[in-house]
Amino acid sequence: MTRVIRLIGAALGLLFGLSFIVGGAPFGDGAPAGALYVAWLVAWVVVGFAVLPYLTIVPATWIIRRVQELSTAEFVASVLGLLVGLLLGLLLGLPLSNVEGPMGTWLPLGVSLFMGLGMMGLTVAKRDDLIAAAEGAGLLRRPGAEPEGRAGEPRIVVDTSVLIDGRIAEIVESGFIYGTLVVPRFVLEELQHIADSSDTLRRNRGRRGLEMLARMQRDPRTPIEIVDDEAPGVAEVDAKLVELAKRRSRVVLTNDFNLNRVAELQGVRVMNINSLANAVKPAVLPGEELHVRVIQEGKEAGQGVGFLDDGTMVVVEGGARLIDRDLDVSVTRVLQTVAGRMIFAQPRVD
Repeated sequence: MTRVIRLIGAALGLLFGLSFIVGGAPFGDGAPAGALYVAWLVAWVVVGFAVLPYLTIVPATWIIRRVQELSTAEFVASVLGLLVGLLLGLLLGLPLSNVEGPMGTWLPLGVSLFMGLGMMGLTVAKRDDLIAAAEGAGLLRRPGAEPEGRAGEPRIVVDTSVLIDGRIAEIVESGFIYGTLVVPRFVLEELQHIADSSDTLRRNRGRRGLEMLARMQRDPRTPIEIVDDEAPGVAEVDAKLVELAKRRSRVVLTNDFNLNRVAELQGVRVMNINSLANAVKPAVLPGEELHVRVIQEGKEAGQGVGFLDDGTMVVVEGGARLIDRDLDVSVTRVLQTVAGRMIFAQPRVD
């Protein structure tokens, strides 16, 4: 492209030099008409060849780059501002065109140029306020805006661990999740990376997470929104989740203990699946009786360990000799730990 422009510039320089010769001798009446005229034409060809790209390609490339750097909102605001400014310049320039002399020609042009560029800069600088005003008047709605009927509903940012865990799908189907579940694109990428792992266990966990997400998307009661939001300068997925939650509704859904603590320290509300599971377990009081099967020995000597249907660990004192037997036990105490609830019991004496 540059080569073509240079050739056109050389041709224009040649024509420009010839026009001087045809219109009148550029060196006076007594100048020689031989080598000096050839040098004159060669000089204009060189000037056209060298200068035209700087008058066309370089400014055009600079303008194109600046336009590409503009966001969509900035570009639309600049175009609208330019049109409004030119319209105002036209209205103001009509009475100025009646001025006698050259001023009547140049004043309207200057006013139009000033108004057009001024309004373009003003609309770009105040684009956010103009968009907010248009949204408030009902003239504009953002593409990612919440649909009617869902305004004010919570937007819950979902962690990878929740999707891999799988229990969230049943919680969503039960109707206990109210609002929109926001799944960032980097969470999907992490799930895909896990699903493509060479380790069989990790691969199955990743695939289960993708299956749970597809299952929840088919349930219309709790909408799923996939967002492309990023946190510039943040590499860790957990840190990105916290930053995204800060920008949206300050709620994270997870069962990761470390993410739970980090999010709480930064003022982000955490909905922990494990905490929910512990909260809905039946309350057990000392003195109540349970039916449990002892399946293994405990940490302390003579202890046996069994589990209830909801996964609660039951430590049976003196149950080491009763492994692989079903028995009725009496609860002695209940211990709530970070990992969950532990029940200590003794075999019932008939």
